[in-house]
Amino acid sequence: MFAALALALLVALAAWAQIEGDRGIAPVAASRDIRVSGIAVDAKGDTPQEARENGWREAARLAWAGIGGPRLSDGQLGSMVSSIVIESEQLGPRRYIARLGVIFDRARASGYLGGEGEVARSAPLLLIPVTVTAGTETVFERRNPWQRAWAEYQTGASRIEYVRPSGAGGDSLLITYGQAGRRSRLWWRNVLDQFGASDVLIAIARLDYDYPGGPVTGRFTARYGPDNSWLGEFTLRATSPAHLPAMLAQAAQRFDAIYTHALDAGRLRPDPTLDLETPVLPAEVQALIEQGRAIAAREEAARAGELGVETPLPGETGTPAPAATPAAITIVTVQFATPDPASVDAAVGAVRATPGVRGAATTSLALGGTSLMRVTFAGGAAELAEALRARGFTVREAGGGLSISR
Repeated sequence: MFAALALALLVALAAWAQIEGDRGIAPVAASRDIRVSGIAVDAKGDTPQEARENGWREAARLAWAGIGGPRLSDGQLGSMVSSIVIESEQLGPRRYIARLGVIFDRARASGYLGGEGEVARSAPLLLIPVTVTAGTETVFERRNPWQRAWAEYQTGASRIEYVRPSGAGGDSLLITYGQAGRRSRLWWRNVLDQFGASDVLIAIARLDYDYPGGPVTGRFTARYGPDNSWLGEFTLRATSPAHLPAMLAQAAQRFDAIYTHALDAGRLRPDPTLDLETPVLPAEVQALIEQGRAIAAREEAARAGELGVETPLPGETGTPAPAATPAAITIVTVQFATPDPASVDAAVGAVRATPGVRGAATTSLALGGTSLMRVTFAGGAAELAEALRARGFTVREAGGGLSISR
C-alpha cells in the first residue's frame, strides 16, 4: 500500500517538474498601428534633453520616409507618432546616440499613406517556434530567444492570424517538437481545439555558434500543416550573441513574408482532414466508392431479373419504395481509459466504425487516466450502448453518458 502511494507521489512530482518553472513569455498585444524599428540616430543639442528631443524628431522623419510617406512638417509627424520605443541609447551632455523604434497611429497615418482596402486574412493558425541548437530541439521547455522574438513580434498589421501560446503551464507538455512530426489528425485536432486554431505553422530556427561569444548562423525553415509541408527557408548571420535578438526579430519578419506569400498563393487553406466531424475523402477514393455502388446496383438488378422481379435501376422510374423514417440524432458523452497515445486512436477509431455512429471526437484528453469523447449517433443512448457491446466493448452508464472498456 505504502509502495503504491510512494509511486503515485513520484509520478505526480515528475509531471509537476515538467510544467513548473518560469517558462512562459506572454505575447505582446496585437496592434494595427504602424511600427518601424531599428532607426539609428546621432543628434546634438545644447542640453541632454534637447539632444534627445532632436534625436526623436529625426527618428520620426526617417521612419516616415522608410514607409513611403509624403513630406510633412515635424508638427504633423509628431501628431501621428503614438510612441517611441528605445532599443538602445547613449546620452551625453550635448549628444544623443540611439537606436529607436517609432510607432505611428494607423488611423491618422492612413490618410497620408492611403487606405488599406479589404484584404484577405488567414484563418487562426497556431504558431510553434522550434529552436534547434547543439543537437537539441526546444519549443517551450525553457525560455529561449526564438520564442521571445515571436512573443515580441507585432502581428497586428499582418494578414496572418497568429495564435501564439505563452509557453506557460501545460503548454510545454502539449506542444513539443515531437508534436510537429505527428501525423494523427485526432492528436492535432485536440491540440488545435485547446487554442482555438484551425491549422498550424511551424517556424524552425537552427542556430550554429562558430565558437563561444563568436558569430551565430541561423538557418530558418517555414513549414505548415499536420503533414509538415515545406514553405520556404533562408539564412541569416549575427556577428555575436549580442546581435542575436536583432537577427531573430528580422527572421520573424521574413517568416511573416513567407506565410503571407503562401496565403496569396492559396497554400494556407486549413486542412479539411482536421475537421473530424465532417471527414473529407480524397476525390480518387470517392470515385471508387461511387463505382462500387454502381456495380452493386447492376448486380442487384441482374439477380432480380433472374427471379422475375421488376427492379428499377438507378435513374429509372418505378414505384417508389416507402420512405424510411430517419432516426433521431443523439449526442452522447463517452468515457474511455487512455493509458497511452495509441489507446486514444484505437478507441476513437473503433467507436467511429460502429454502425450508426455519425461522428466521434475527443473533447477531453487525459493520458494515463480517463478521457472523454463526443459521439454523434443515429438513435438513442441505449441503442448506442448495444451497438458498442456488439463491437466488443464493456459498456455501463456513467454520469448521464456511457463508459466503455475492453
